[in-house]
Amino acid sequence: MRTTMRAAVCVRAGDPEVLEIREVPMPEVRDGWSLVQVKGAGLNRSELRTRQGHSPSVSFPRVLGIECVGIVTASTDPRVPEGATVAAVMGEMGRAFDGGYAEYALLPNSLLMPITTNLPWEILAALPETYLTAQGSLDALEITEGRLLIRGGTSSVGMAAASIAAGHGITVAATTRSTDKAEALTAAGVDHVLIDDGESLAEAVRAIWPDGPDYVLDLVGARTAVDSLRLVRRGGAVCVSGSLSGWSIPDFEPIAMIPSGTRLTTFHSKDAAGTTALQRIVDEVEAGIYRPNLDRVFTLDEIAKAHDYMENNQATGKVVVIP
Repeated sequence: MRTTMRAAVCVRAGDPEVLEIREVPMPEVRDGWSLVQVKGAGLNRSELRTRQGHSPSVSFPRVLGIECVGIVTASTDPRVPEGATVAAVMGEMGRAFDGGYAEYALLPNSLLMPITTNLPWEILAALPETYLTAQGSLDALEITEGRLLIRGGTSSVGMAAASIAAGHGITVAATTRSTDKAEALTAAGVDHVLIDDGESLAEAVRAIWPDGPDYVLDLVGARTAVDSLRLVRRGGAVCVSGSLSGWSIPDFEPIAMIPSGTRLTTFHSKDAAGTTALQRIVDEVEAGIYRPNLDRVFTLDEIAKAHDYMENNQATGKVVVIP
């Protein structure tokens, strides 16, 4: 039995260099928790902000990573026996306890989602947080048909949402700050690519939909949420599921800022933990209906480089680390 493992430890808040590769003790299995050999971990903006010191509840040193996929090597739950392929997301993973930036992770059984698949590990690792958030956000918007605007379209969740919506016949417009990424959005199923220059999108949106989109999925978040409420048609819906621009909206006044009859909602991927939702997504990817939108794969030794890549907005889709 191994007594140690390699992990990327965030030793303190700071630049990507605070992520240090260390040999650390192997986690000890205890009741209610199972040990997973990590085969892949998707990177997320929330981990970047935690590393920067914007998560007051997180203490250092900490192994970050709010999601991972892998194989159960020691189980305390018959639902996920040894040898089972599983995924896990959220539930304070990588925050209150060590997460997926390691060769092994000790995880609460309640977070483990058994998966049956033949997908390569890097593809499977690109799906959990990204696609659960995308699917959950579209469900929260209660989309059946119509016009959808995705703000932050070239984020991993934006690409996934475009793929899902296009697969169901929804007309999709999506934003990007880079003209170089327009082709990737089109390939993901986007009908209208809009360049976001940091100002209101009103003119560009009205040019294609004079009365506005029926739905807005806002992945930019705090900076653009109020503008999204102004863009959506009266009686439409806005879902804020991303935080690319931060966590909170300063001086938010609901009565003044939410138009009458318009719905503002959100989705938390933690609500999908332990459900069968991911298996349905995996099945759709295997069938070629959804695109995995994998941008780049890094090794664990390259974790600082991967964070720098994400922090500089170089990715178009999901960034994955393979231990």
